[in-house]
Amino acid sequence: MSFPTTTIRLGLIAASVATAFAAQAAEPVIGLITKTETNPFFVKMKEGADAEAKKLGAKLLSGAGKSDGDNAGQVTAMENMIAAGAKTILITPSDSKAIVPAIKKARAQGVMVIALDSPADPQDATDALFATNNYKAGELIGAYAKAALGGKKPVIATLDLFPGHPVGAQRHNGFLKGYGLQSLDAKSNELAKPAEVVCMADSYGDRSKGQTGMENCLQKNPTINLVYTINEPAAAGAYNALKAAGKDKDVVIVSVDGGCAGIADVGKGIIAATSQQYPLRMAAMGVAAGVEYAKTGKKVSGYIDTGVTLIANKAQAGVDSKDVKTGTELCWGNK
Repeated sequence: MSFPTTTIRLGLIAASVATAFAAQAAEPVIGLITKTETNPFFVKMKEGADAEAKKLGAKLLSGAGKSDGDNAGQVTAMENMIAAGAKTILITPSDSKAIVPAIKKARAQGVMVIALDSPADPQDATDALFATNNYKAGELIGAYAKAALGGKKPVIATLDLFPGHPVGAQRHNGFLKGYGLQSLDAKSNELAKPAEVVCMADSYGDRSKGQTGMENCLQKNPTINLVYTINEPAAAGAYNALKAAGKDKDVVIVSVDGGCAGIADVGKGIIAATSQQYPLRMAAMGVAAGVEYAKTGKKVSGYIDTGVTLIANKAQAGVDSKDVKTGTELCWGNK
């Protein structure tokens, strides 16, 4: 029996379309939700996720809040991604507590949720956390600061994130622990304040707020000789305030992040040392875990440390650090 050529062609087209749909259905869909779209840290995170998704044959959906703290925007992004077929959501929570109900709802639908960089509160609200050990990051710069002061009594200002955020608390308390001062453990979301800390200000990780906070701290106590900052933009703001007051040569500034602009500031001596973290690595590991879940149904769980390295302008005896050249090779953002 013979069939018309048209029938054969239609059959081939139908088979081709069916194959395409089957391939599309088999393509793992993974969502990435960051705090903002413009912060270089999250730009690098998205680059890492994009590259790993292409490498492993996954489809990446990305979204972000309008600003740091925009929980509603992150919830909307999560709902949209689940509706689009995402079976794994990678998220850097803007509000570690407020996001939890949305995470629980997603997990109840069989979606694996992995926190990147910042934990949810409680941490086990997500399946897993891929992040820098922020307490350790703080300890590294605390130990460095103590060595850098060379026996001087510390008079400390801290430019923190904002009240109650786990990352802000871990870095702050780790810094104090690394210096050898009274502190709180890594599980606390409160900020320790030993007597050596004479001023604390919320910078929200922002340069201008960091400058204002430092100006206020100098008015409160002009003898400050050590400044801890939540990140390098806040450190740059602190330096501006110190320079305007003629105190930039007398104060040690330490920070956390490891972005290219921050590493450049370490090279210039603006920041004495910073703990460098690796957003590209966090995102790539998250995408790989999502693809594995799609293929095998196996979920990743618990905390996975994505690494941290102390980058210093000048090495200090007894403190393990890498130089600015190394930091530049591993940094993120515009060089």
